[in-house]
Amino acid sequence: MAVKRNKTESLTLIGALKDLCAEKEISEEVLFEAVEEALKVAYKKNFNQDDDSFEIEINRDDGSFHVYALKIPVDVVNDSKTEISEDELEEKGYDINDDGLAKIEVTPKDFGRIAAQAAKQIVVQKLREAERGVIYDEFTKRESDLIKGRVLRIEDNNLIIEVGKTEAVLMPSEQAANDDYKIGDMVRAYIIEVKKGGKGHQVYLSRTHPNFLRRLVEIEIPEIQEGLIEIKAIAREAGSRSKIAVYSKDPNVAAVGSCLGQRGTRIKNVLDEIGEEKLDVIEWSPNEGVFIANALSPAKIISVALNYQDKNCRVVVPDNQLSLAIGKEGQNARLAARLTGWKIDIKNLKRAKTIPLEENMQEVDISTAQSLFKVRSKKQA
Repeated sequence: MAVKRNKTESLTLIGALKDLCAEKEISEEVLFEAVEEALKVAYKKNFNQDDDSFEIEINRDDGSFHVYALKIPVDVVNDSKTEISEDELEEKGYDINDDGLAKIEVTPKDFGRIAAQAAKQIVVQKLREAERGVIYDEFTKRESDLIKGRVLRIEDNNLIIEVGKTEAVLMPSEQAANDDYKIGDMVRAYIIEVKKGGKGHQVYLSRTHPNFLRRLVEIEIPEIQEGLIEIKAIAREAGSRSKIAVYSKDPNVAAVGSCLGQRGTRIKNVLDEIGEEKLDVIEWSPNEGVFIANALSPAKIISVALNYQDKNCRVVVPDNQLSLAIGKEGQNARLAARLTGWKIDIKNLKRAKTIPLEENMQEVDISTAQSLFKVRSKKQA
């Protein structure tokens, strides 16, 4: 009866472990190896084993465990504790492990009770480590992706976001100026980093990163998902204003028009997400002068001269357009420079006539430059 009871208990244990693996989404082999490691520690502690000349295995089917002494097969035995003769090995039919050592079973009669008690803490620890590893791997694969979660709590102005089975951090520096979330609110954010430390992992989020805007637009515009339209560049001052440059690989598909939709309907969800932030959608051009002119919209541009060596340019605008081109506190010019990667010197026409072009600077054709496509949410209107 005792044998039957032990077998039943082992089968129950195996079932419980497999159910736990399924619930925690952990590899069964990871957990079994953790239990075997725990049993090895328990065996050393309780049976005065001071070396590693043994191994412990758990039968994955019936849950039974076995302790094996490991001995080196030799022709002539000099140390019976560590060696076994080839003749005895062949006679008794002992198994050989991957290291070529003979496995002789030495499982103590009362090892089960001791092992279960001693291994419990280690198993729990390994289980937690494995679970953290699964979550870390999951979020590492999702790095640079958007997630949606609930505000669980607020610590030192950091939003702690509940995302699936883990918690992510949205620091104040990664929150837009117009963000105002409370406990229980749903938040959409961009995964900027996943760090692994001694106490587990930490997922860091952002709502100010330019790629937060990029991902929002990619989700909403089918032509971007299909590869017909490409987002070439983004310049962003989160909560205030952003510029995004798009380009169509298909001459029959209008890049800006496809992104906006009729009356901005296609990009409405993006605008709703960024709230008060203004969004300028412009046409990217391989002609750098045209691209710069587009980037400075809504100002009208008279001419663009480029110094390719220093990536420095001079832009001339009508006298009444200078403040528009520069923007409030220089924002329009600043964003245009970030978007294009060029240093932009803006002058009105009257001033430009009195200053000759710098050496190595030449005017380029900007006749195909387009007017600004600016969209705003209802909150901005």
